Amino acid sequence: ISSKETNEESRETETETTMAPSSSSGLTFKLHPLVIVNISDHYTRVKTQLNPPPSVCATENNGEAMLQPNPRVYGCVIGVQRGRTVEIFNSFELLFDPSSETLDRSFLEKKQELYKKVFPDFYVLGWYSTGNDAEESDMLIHKALMDINESPVYVLLNPSINHAHKDLPVTIYESELHVIDGIPQLIFAHTSYTIETVEAERISVDHVAHLKPSNGGSAATQLAAHLTGIHSAIKMLNSRIRVLHQYLAAMQKGDIPCENSLLRQVSSLLRRLPAMESERFQDNFLMEYNDKLLVTYLAMITNCTSTMNEMVDKFNIAYDRNTRRGGRTAFM
Repeated sequence: ISSKETNEESRETETETTMAPSSSSGLTFKLHPLVIVNISDHYTRVKTQLNPPPSVCATENNGEAMLQPNPRVYGCVIGVQRGRTVEIFNSFELLFDPSSETLDRSFLEKKQELYKKVFPDFYVLGWYSTGNDAEESDMLIHKALMDINESPVYVLLNPSINHAHKDLPVTIYESELHVIDGIPQLIFAHTSYTIETVEAERISVDHVAHLKPSNGGSAATQLAAHLTGIHSAIKMLNSRIRVLHQYLAAMQKGDIPCENSLLRQVSSLLRRLPAMESERFQDNFLMEYNDKLLVTYLAMITNCTSTMNEMVDKFNIAYDRNTRRGGRTAFM
């Protein structure tokens, strides 16, 4: 038992000494949101494959759903370095080789060649992974990439959601050579970064923020989801009004004491109701309602006309007078 405790203590000491509080290189890092989206998408896909829906798990395991631990994903980050500024633009996925406990080298070279053709100005700046903190085994991967980049960066995404933290769950590490107990060792050092975006990325991020249905639904499905949200909001408003009505009824009956401050707030709310019953409001409301109906009606007519036009073109091609015997003319 004492030997096990000694080994565990030595491992804890090694883990603590392989991490520096902050980097001293003086480099400025700029991270683009596309990298964060790529890593998050990579982790979500791998986790979904390992942990299918409960119904599938129950079917494959005789009614017992077996969940796999959170996986770790790996990849490379690419970008440019101009002087003391390192800008990380994009990333691509890689495979982890469990036998050598490092990244699959052949797969890395193939992906690097492909991305070099698409992004000739980008270079491999480092790699990325997921997890709560940098592990001791990560240094092996880090050292293996030093033949591609002398000083690679390590981008770590924490997939665990912590609503108390307001910052992005992304940490960038640099490697520094420190002398520990007379032995030079490479350790990870935290470094600060800023989020840099371009116009195309802002449009893409805004598009991702407005998530579409996962089943590839059309605009009608999105409208149904939007109306469902409005229905839930109206339902909640109705329930709050009922609670307020019951409270006022109990106050009127004398079951609870009267509170003048609450009555003044209710009175101010009720004064807003007559404004919605005015003739001006009704005219504006009906005008806007009719405009919406007219636009919807015109859109439907346009869609039907386009479909009919396509059908007529196909019919004329199928029954062209030059391709039929007897010299009969086309139907339309």
